[in-house]
Amino acid sequence: MDKMAKTVSNRMFSGVAIQIATLGPVGRLPVAPGTWGSGAAAILWWWLAGVFQFALLASFIVLLAILSIIVSTIAERCLGCDARPIVIDEVVGQWLALLWCPHSWIWFAGGFILFRVFDIFKPFPVRASQKLPGGWGVTIDDILAGLYAALCLYFIGRFFDGLGTL
Repeated sequence: MDKMAKTVSNRMFSGVAIQIATLGPVGRLPVAPGTWGSGAAAILWWWLAGVFQFALLASFIVLLAILSIIVSTIAERCLGCDARPIVIDEVVGQWLALLWCPHSWIWFAGGFILFRVFDIFKPFPVRASQKLPGGWGVTIDDILAGLYAALCLYFIGRFFDGLGTL
């Protein structure tokens, strides 16, 4: 392959990776692209959770996390370090936050809000994880924020279950 063909091929590959990392136009919205990315993820999760079993859903998250690390690493080279348009990591974190939720709009709303709070305020070690190189730092902080949200939802569920209100 000559040099020009290789350059075109690399640009096309980078372009596809950027489209995946930004969820197409979602990451390019001018206001709160991370929130829009999380919202799109929650809507898609509503459908997935109604169709697929837990083990398959968990597998989707693992595969998406791997894809997120790869495409975020490539997208960072073109868009900058943890650039705002990169929102595939929000999908991973949001799905993780919702993984154990009952299929109910109130739980999904709670999972969405809690994930956004932890993703925005980044309690320890969420902020520290952003220092990991490339797509690792982009993705791991959202995985941690998603786990924090999932834990909060778990304890909220235990509390209300104990009161007999759910």
